[in-house]
Amino acid sequence: MKLIRTEDAVGSVLCHDITQIIPGEVKDAVFRKGHVVTEEDIPVLLSVGKEHLYVWEAQEGMLHENDAAEVLRRICQGEHMKASAPKEGKIELTAECDGLLKIDREKLQQVNALGQMVLASRHGDFPVKKGDKIVGMRVVPLVIEEEKMNRAEEICGGKPIFRLLPFQKMRAGIVTTGNEVLSGRIKDQFTPVVVSKLEEAGMEVMGNVLAGDDTEKVTGAIREWLDKGAEMVVCTGGMSVDPDDRTPLAIRNASDTVVTYGAPVLPGAMFMLAYAGKVPVVGLPGCVMYARRTIFDLVLPRLAAGERLQAEDFTGMGEGGLCLNCEVCTYPNCGFGK
Repeated sequence: MKLIRTEDAVGSVLCHDITQIIPGEVKDAVFRKGHVVTEEDIPVLLSVGKEHLYVWEAQEGMLHENDAAEVLRRICQGEHMKASAPKEGKIELTAECDGLLKIDREKLQQVNALGQMVLASRHGDFPVKKGDKIVGMRVVPLVIEEEKMNRAEEICGGKPIFRLLPFQKMRAGIVTTGNEVLSGRIKDQFTPVVVSKLEEAGMEVMGNVLAGDDTEKVTGAIREWLDKGAEMVVCTGGMSVDPDDRTPLAIRNASDTVVTYGAPVLPGAMFMLAYAGKVPVVGLPGCVMYARRTIFDLVLPRLAAGERLQAEDFTGMGEGGLCLNCEVCTYPNCGFGK
């Protein structure tokens, strides 16, 4: 810092807040730390008694907080994100579309571990809507070593820490199982729930086929949707280990690869995911019909963004995989799935 006459401060950067006090009316900062003084500011500064100011003295090898925040923005910002203007050394990124947030967690931790710089974000692998905040970033001191910011850039290797995968306009077909539904003995209450969730993820629902509990008929219904160009097939019910629950076998018969049958998530332990070529084939346990949030809510956004999930994506779900069935559901602003 250096101390200079206020009249000579045009173009300089303030090192501290300048407070204005009007008894009974206001006590607040009229200018914030990091503000660049303009000609119009001089009378205001003098009016609050500031005849001299402490301003940042530029030093070789040091960056002002706003310039350092721009470095953080470069290493964080992926496509479909909008950056705010630097303010007091802080920049925020917001989503420009609905999609799935992906975070390179290792790089995020490495940058924060450098010290004197902060990246604070929402959780990755969760959906965001257009306008949602993604991450806020800043450096802690008013000035920081340029070499330290260079290390942050080297860690990231030219690839952003944050990516936003827009939801794809996928076409989905539903296979409704259960002889009791096929025969009309009970009303199908499962399909409307699935339709609502698929549409919330931006998908087009092609329709549903009643297939009962016959393995061959369920397999045939899945293949029928695949032949019609479905980009996702969802089978409802019949997912337990009971002898008359045959949906898992039907899914296996219609698919090339089974990723998982069972997941460490409650509700939703009997969930199944397989692939027929590139098309995900999903088996939903009965809890999806009545529980407010289940494993389907954790997996669907990732499928809707075009991710191909692997077995390890599910084995890591155990911590945070227990829904607490709160009386007032605040998902996703809770610990479920995190």
